[in-house]
Amino acid sequence: MGNRLSKIATRTGDAGMTGLGDGSRVEKDHLRICAMGDIDELNSEIGVLMTESIPESLAEEFKSLFLQVQHDLFDLGGELCIPNYTLLKPEQVAHLDIWLEKYNATLPPLTEFILPGGTRAASQAHVCRTVCRRAERSIVRLGWEEPLYDAPRQYVNRLSDLLFVLARVLNRAAGGQDVLWKHEKKETK
Repeated sequence: MGNRLSKIATRTGDAGMTGLGDGSRVEKDHLRICAMGDIDELNSEIGVLMTESIPESLAEEFKSLFLQVQHDLFDLGGELCIPNYTLLKPEQVAHLDIWLEKYNATLPPLTEFILPGGTRAASQAHVCRTVCRRAERSIVRLGWEEPLYDAPRQYVNRLSDLLFVLARVLNRAAGGQDVLWKHEKKETK
């Protein structure tokens, strides 16, 4: 694997085509490439989240969690890169369910919608969540056109929920709370 990326600028994509992991070539705006790009962007945004100031009580645990998610996203991108191939395992989706249940149990129930915000770390978790939802839409769209396994769609669906919960946890751990949406009803005449 060490020599696979020895030459970065190959010029093979200059005409708007790119190669998939199975050797086939597709347009750079192909649904599969768009989904891969959204997963790559999400992975980068999680990298940014890992650089944020995370409360000491959560820092080690969250950095480990985020690093595992980054590895899982790399598997997901690899699966998308090779049609009819599977890399992402049901166990990886199950880990998200475990984390989701664990962290959600520490939070008070929501009675109102919340706004993305609070601490920088929580705000970045919300950015990750919204990028994750876009990636999910890309994967769902691709799945309407080409066969896909269930795990990629399930993974991003659970991950976006987890990122929402982690944003809430980050705000509370920093001594803050959720930023509630204050919807004022307008009287109609």
